[in-house]
Amino acid sequence: MSNVRPIRDKAPDSEKITINLGYVDLGRIDLLVQEGFYSNRTDLIRTAIRNQLASHVDAVEKSIERHTMELGLRDYSVADLEALRDAGEMLHVKVVGLARIAPDVTPELARQTIGSITVLGALQASKDIKAALADRIT
Repeated sequence: MSNVRPIRDKAPDSEKITINLGYVDLGRIDLLVQEGFYSNRTDLIRTAIRNQLASHVDAVEKSIERHTMELGLRDYSVADLEALRDAGEMLHVKVVGLARIAPDVTPELARQTIGSITVLGALQASKDIKAALADRIT
């Protein structure tokens, strides 16, 4: 019996975004970094975003409940979708966070079983799946 296991590619646990800032705001950020309040620009921006999210936590939770959305990471496997197909049911994906459709899901299976996709965060799926479901992704 071998204790060697294959290493799987690790999916990123974050999504890159780009923002534009005015020169004065950027200068203020650089000053705070220079003074040691933050380790770098990204540290300040992440901290500011987390503070804003924390100040609106109740509103976010109520909205998630109102929209019956799932919070966090949600994976959809071939087995999940085949079970839905076999039961004659359609899936309506509503996720706040990360929704992942397994790489071995075929575009045909996805179209047969996924009625709509709403993701506030990121959707990880193959290009073929995204193309097949383009009219169902909001």
